[in-house]
Amino acid sequence: MTTHTPTTSSPEHAVEDHPMWVGGEPVTSLREQWHQVHNPARRESVIARVPAGTVEDVDRAVVAARKAFPAWRALHFTGRAQALLAIADELESRIEEFARLTALDTGNALRTQARPEATNLVAMFRYFAGVAGEVKGHTLPAGENQLQYTRLEPLGVVAAILPWNSPLMIAAFKVPAALAAGNTVILKAAEDAPLTILLLAEVCSKHLPAGVLNALTGSGSIIGEALALHPGVDKVSFTGSTAVGRRVGGQAGARLAHQSLELGGKNPSIVFPDALSSAAATSASSATDDDELYSGLLLASRFTRQGQSCTAGSRLYVHEEIFDEVVGTLSSGLDALTVGDPLDEATDMGAVINAKQHSAISNFLDEGRNTPGMKAVIGGSEPAEGPLTEGYYHLPTLFTGARNDFRIAREEIFGPVLVAIPWRTVDEVVEMANDTNYGLAAYVWSHNLDDALNTAHRLEAGWVQINQGGGQVPGQSYGGYKQSGIGREVSLEGMLAGFTQTKQINVKLRGTGA
Repeated sequence: MTTHTPTTSSPEHAVEDHPMWVGGEPVTSLREQWHQVHNPARRESVIARVPAGTVEDVDRAVVAARKAFPAWRALHFTGRAQALLAIADELESRIEEFARLTALDTGNALRTQARPEATNLVAMFRYFAGVAGEVKGHTLPAGENQLQYTRLEPLGVVAAILPWNSPLMIAAFKVPAALAAGNTVILKAAEDAPLTILLLAEVCSKHLPAGVLNALTGSGSIIGEALALHPGVDKVSFTGSTAVGRRVGGQAGARLAHQSLELGGKNPSIVFPDALSSAAATSASSATDDDELYSGLLLASRFTRQGQSCTAGSRLYVHEEIFDEVVGTLSSGLDALTVGDPLDEATDMGAVINAKQHSAISNFLDEGRNTPGMKAVIGGSEPAEGPLTEGYYHLPTLFTGARNDFRIAREEIFGPVLVAIPWRTVDEVVEMANDTNYGLAAYVWSHNLDDALNTAHRLEAGWVQINQGGGQVPGQSYGGYKQSGIGREVSLEGMLAGFTQTKQINVKLRGTGA
């Protein structure tokens, strides 16, 4: 395992104040209180201060968003599309700035995560600018004396509550879709990773009318709850843990507000025997297929995001015929990852977000090591010495010997921990994969089209990938089954279902006869 000394912050690092954005203007908290933002790569290192928002700050953001809503919804869709494209152009010109701030703010590695996240933000703004004209209704053939048609109208003020693991990516799922549909938006940045969201709000403020997009910082128990309960917020769009999502959904649901929830996952990754070339196959194409399998499994596991992803394929089900070979080769690949300074181009895997999450992961590692029958093929404990102890770092871990009913195979760890379990029959592995309260993502690895598609159709998950493990792409439908959430994002379908409401209009026409 290669490591790099964390150097992303020093005692002399300048601590800057980053304001919230309300009504198109930078603002501080009405109570003038501040919250420190820390660098995950260097423990207790303060990199910035942001306002500690209050309920009163939520009130003024709602006032600003409601004031801006009538004119924004009335704007021709081409006007909204042009605004989104202008935002995309500026974001593209500042990708490196956003990428480096993401690495500093979240601990995600610059090359493998932060820069792709900033690039995807641009793509999502351009995608939703392109489909803004699709917010349209239908006409019903109701006879010569009737004109009956539907209108898709915006919901109003949308509160988008964001997580800390990939704040720009999740903002990209919500903001351009809501804006394209004619809504105004209040962003609630994650307390542990607010800086890129405030910079995004600054960019948007240059290209949007005042109040169309607002951004608040502060604790979820204050700002998030106030937004969920506020009668001036028409929809709450939340991404985060299932436990918190249940609470936010309950608060918004109590007043019958619109809501969408993108929550946790404990996602299966199922490897069929034919996914791995036989030992007798030595052709270049066979070797390439195997390389693609392992690179895909690495992507699906989200180790290069420290496992801090709700779509991480953290339950690896490998057919017993190839179990030892796949586990061994994959472990070697994990061992080759470079863990260290998120701002170093050579780093594959950065730091965990904070002390609380770091400790939670360590507890799972302790449980895995101390469970009879379980074995850490690689990793299994946090760094005990060296430069990685200066930050909230964990090493890649792959456990074998677990049963499907073990806690480590059932609960979302949100860390770089993979549990590998062998299987014999398709019915057996599908049953194990579906034996969970979650249903966000799944991965199937097979070159047999019947096996791949039949298995994908049987899996209880909102997003299934076959022979690939990458992230969401603009236009695809994204959302979960079961306790992984409600609603869909990233796509035209998600925008129409999630950010508009249907109005039916029936008109009696005068007869045209003599």
